[in-house]
Amino acid sequence: MDLGLSGKKAVITGATRGIGRAIADQLAREGVDLAICARNQEEVDKAVAALAGHGVRVTGAVVDVADKAGYQEWVARAGDELGGIDIFVPNVSAGGGVMSDEGWINNLNIDVLGTTRGIEAAMPFLEASDAASVVIISSTAGVETFMGPQPYNAIKGALVIHGKQLSQSLAPMGIRVNCVSPGPVYFDGGAWEYIKENMPELYDGTLAQIPQGRMGSPQEIANAVVFLASPAASLITGVNLVADGGFTKRVQL
Repeated sequence: MDLGLSGKKAVITGATRGIGRAIADQLAREGVDLAICARNQEEVDKAVAALAGHGVRVTGAVVDVADKAGYQEWVARAGDELGGIDIFVPNVSAGGGVMSDEGWINNLNIDVLGTTRGIEAAMPFLEASDAASVVIISSTAGVETFMGPQPYNAIKGALVIHGKQLSQSLAPMGIRVNCVSPGPVYFDGGAWEYIKENMPELYDGTLAQIPQGRMGSPQEIANAVVFLASPAASLITGVNLVADGGFTKRVQL
């Protein structure tokens, strides 16, 4: 299948490792020019060099998405440098945390405002695109009880609701908005590697709940994101695509 992505322009936050990097790699392989960001300059430089090896234009910067002015200025600059934005993927996340004011504020600033502020800054470019798409990265922790109450779970659930409502308001402008909710994803240096090494009972118990008998990979999540972002999914907007190997048990009507 030709996804129709060649020549498109994409901006991805948190794209030097894990799921974000896999999304960037897959888009680059499809011929998409990229702007990526992360918090570490060395990691950004290495990722930009590797992604450019696919023969596409790549720009990268150190960005703190909690810094509204700096973050939105980068998105606008990326759009100018790339010559447009067709795809925006707010991938960066604060991750799990404890039930505290600090935890709530951190997840709000990174996950929610990192999504809404980025979309706001990208809007002039998305409006000008003939195939505009936003893919929000949520989590199965936002759609079904996982572990215990924590800011990450509630905030990720909020992103699904916001994505759905945003899809309704932006559809007349030709902008599609979808979510992808990964289940447990294992990769070197990721959260589940840490859990496996330090909390083996939690790791084994979680693995036992996945009917496929394994956790997902960043590439598998990237495949879902890239499809939804592409013109091949032109009729799809307002969905929350769960990619979890059967980990969640709810019925989605």
